[in-house]
Amino acid sequence: MPPVPAEPGPPPGTPDPGRSAARGRPAAHGRPAAGGPADPAEGQARGAGRLSGPLFRDEQPEPAPPGVTETVVLRAISDDATPAPAPGHGIPPHPGAPVHPAPPANHLAAGQPRFVPSSLPGQETPVAAQPAPQPQPRKQRGGRNLQAAIGVGVGLGAVIIASLFVVKALFLVVVMAAVAVGVWELTSRLAERKQIKAPLVPLVVGGIAMVATGYWSGIQWAAASLALTGLAVMVWRMAEPPEDYLRDITAGVFTAFYVPFLATFVAMMLAADDGPQRIVLFLIVTICSDTGAYAVGYKFGKTKLAPTISPGKTREGLAGGIGLSMLAGALLMQLIIDGGSWWQGLILGGCAAVTATLGDLGESMIKRDLGIKDMGTLLPGHGGIMDRLDSLLPTAPVVWLLLAAFVGS
Repeated sequence: MPPVPAEPGPPPGTPDPGRSAARGRPAAHGRPAAGGPADPAEGQARGAGRLSGPLFRDEQPEPAPPGVTETVVLRAISDDATPAPAPGHGIPPHPGAPVHPAPPANHLAAGQPRFVPSSLPGQETPVAAQPAPQPQPRKQRGGRNLQAAIGVGVGLGAVIIASLFVVKALFLVVVMAAVAVGVWELTSRLAERKQIKAPLVPLVVGGIAMVATGYWSGIQWAAASLALTGLAVMVWRMAEPPEDYLRDITAGVFTAFYVPFLATFVAMMLAADDGPQRIVLFLIVTICSDTGAYAVGYKFGKTKLAPTISPGKTREGLAGGIGLSMLAGALLMQLIIDGGSWWQGLILGGCAAVTATLGDLGESMIKRDLGIKDMGTLLPGHGGIMDRLDSLLPTAPVVWLLLAAFVGS
């Protein structure tokens, strides 16, 4: 409530009936003055009210006598959220009251409600404190679940090692299964995003035939299986209306080459006498390329390698991937490959790192054209099978060719 000055006292020399009643003495002629209280306690309360104004906020001040001017201090209205000084803080409520310094603008403690002027005089409305915005949890780089990715990677590695060194032909079954799932993922995404209907059945059957003939009979029969698969795709698509026929069979032939035919070179490496060792060399140099590129690029990467295709790849990361892959190739070529030499491993590792990077960029182009992030969701933390085969498929023919040139097939 705005401060109201106390009522003017009686002129000098005029007896105060309140004081006389408070002291227990009657006024003039032994009788209480007109209008004065008969009870001494009431006189004290009235005297206290005259000195300090109303006792409660809801009390209304008595009207001032005619001829007396009242001065009311109104609260200034501004856009500032900081409340104006309350009585007793910078503005004296009545003459003679002590003046206290106004508090600073930021005197409110954290969590203390702020007040704004109310429509009722002398009252303020508290504003509920707004909760502080909670920081958003940081997402892992690339949006991957690191724990799931590591667990799946360890599981896949255990399956590969067990199938390689227990029964060699069992690894061939693993390759066939990966080819079938990869073909299904790619054709499914083409149908979903581009309405391209590449025939699935001839592609899966032809893909398995390519891997088997490459393992048992060599590259000539694998190439023949690729040609027959292309013809089967053309014939199978004839059962549909002719609209978009050329588009669909082109996608089918591309799928047959990209997934099963490139995977056939893995089967041909396996067919050698030291096939399991060659597969280990092939897998490790490719994995070292990805790992070295990620580690060096994350720490020192500044110059983008292909910003329009894969913004996360850097030239520094590529150099790190090549270096680590060459080191792994030199060690493994010298230690586990019969007749191999360390310098041959350097060449093999460098070429494998380049083709692995190009394969990764190639699949990134496909996924950007399709408008997707992953080819599938079969492998938690990794995406789909094709998201793991992107760097392995183009590297397989290069490693097979270099091994055949260095130590024979």
